[in-house]
Amino acid sequence: MQLLGRQRVDEAVQACLAFAQSNPDSIDAVLLLGKARQMQGRFEDMLTLSETALRRNPRDPDLQLQFVEAAQFCGRHDRALEQLAQAERSARNHAGLLQRVAKLYVKAGKYEGAHRCYLRAAELDGNNPHYLHNLASSFIFMGDLTQAEHTYAKVISLAPDHYDAWHNRSTLRKQTADSNHIRELEQALNSLAPGHAGETPLCYALAKEYEDLSEYELAFSWLQRGAGVQRRRLAYDVRTDVSMMQRIAELFDRAYADTVGVAPVRPGPIFVLGLPRSGTTLVDRIISSHSKAESAGEIDDFAMAMTRLCWSLDKRQLLEASVRVDPDQLGQSYLRSVASYGLNKPCFIDKTPINYLYIGLIAKALPGAAIVHLRRHPVDSCLAMYRTLFQAGYPFSYDLADLAEYYIAYDALMRHWQSLFPGAVLDVAYEELVDSPERLSRKIIAHCGLDWEPACLEFDVNAAPVATASAAQVRRPIYRDALARWRRFENQLAPLIERLQKAGIAFPA
Repeated sequence: MQLLGRQRVDEAVQACLAFAQSNPDSIDAVLLLGKARQMQGRFEDMLTLSETALRRNPRDPDLQLQFVEAAQFCGRHDRALEQLAQAERSARNHAGLLQRVAKLYVKAGKYEGAHRCYLRAAELDGNNPHYLHNLASSFIFMGDLTQAEHTYAKVISLAPDHYDAWHNRSTLRKQTADSNHIRELEQALNSLAPGHAGETPLCYALAKEYEDLSEYELAFSWLQRGAGVQRRRLAYDVRTDVSMMQRIAELFDRAYADTVGVAPVRPGPIFVLGLPRSGTTLVDRIISSHSKAESAGEIDDFAMAMTRLCWSLDKRQLLEASVRVDPDQLGQSYLRSVASYGLNKPCFIDKTPINYLYIGLIAKALPGAAIVHLRRHPVDSCLAMYRTLFQAGYPFSYDLADLAEYYIAYDALMRHWQSLFPGAVLDVAYEELVDSPERLSRKIIAHCGLDWEPACLEFDVNAAPVATASAAQVRRPIYRDALARWRRFENQLAPLIERLQKAGIAFPA
């Protein structure tokens, strides 16, 4: 365990094997070796190991859940879901186990299953603030925002130091002068020592509530404080991401593009991608309201298919190897993986924003796949990320200088893809979609190779669960509140604006 914690994985494997040899019935040895194989990127070995151990101990919950994880890594979601259903039945009276099962349901995009587990756990232990917090989050998935707010309030009453609950509650609705939590939030924040982990979520909550009340200077000051605290906790250098995007453009060059055949869009995968908070969830809901399309959500199956073929978890090694991957193998591996989710419509949507890094591979491995790229006014795009407290990922979003450099590199990469594959990627401006929803929606649906259906304009009644930062907003019809939001903070954003303009980033009129 110590070796794994220090990332000395090969030594950990040898220690596990030695331990297992002298303790052949030890489940701990299997679990640790499985974790080590996962960290090595040897997912098939992890799956075989878990499967063998599970045959000997079919009721062991740790082995059941490791098998689920291994099957998910291998893109065998049908087997993972089958085992997950068994694990849920076994955990019926164990609230802690139900939490673990629910998290794996979330990873599989099966939010109804997660919600069911969280509800049952709350029945078993209705005063556990951690369980109730997860239940509140699942109410958001399911679109029940009123119940989510009530549940977050109960979490806060039981555990006032559960600061994520304070933040999440503030995001669920627009606060008003007569109904807000500002005084409580400021009192909670004043009780903390500087640098306390609760400072960030409380600051983001205050920023959101003050912005709702049109107190923009106060809102930005709280946002800047919260983001600064979060940034100081991260060991992150934006230059690493910038150099990766530059290297992608070098590897996937004109010579590579010349090997990619041109294929008309045909029913199948639809990639909706772009920076986070750019409108990808909105477009996902529009397309998935079509009778012939359904959303797989934010899945990592394309990246995982590539990882399995390249046998590496190191980002730099993976990038260098990816350009040599057999495109047919990659495409088939990805399609098999997604098919195992049990989707049953002619088209499925992969709404993973970061897939913009892989457009070159997608074009070659999946000829005929539709790609829809969401873009937004550059300053609004950066501000939207800056004002979001992400659960994971996007470490560049907590500093305006980092955001500027990341956006510049992203913009250059997208212009590179457009030059290599003209017409293959449909660029959709969020502002145009809001201004002309039917015209743009028709254009999107046509690009996906589908006939127009009026239901695509009624995405707000789409009952499918949503598990992104936009979960509350997409339950509403298209609204204009987010347009030109950056104008509220133009003075505070001046350094960001100057850097983007200096880099030649075009600002739409």
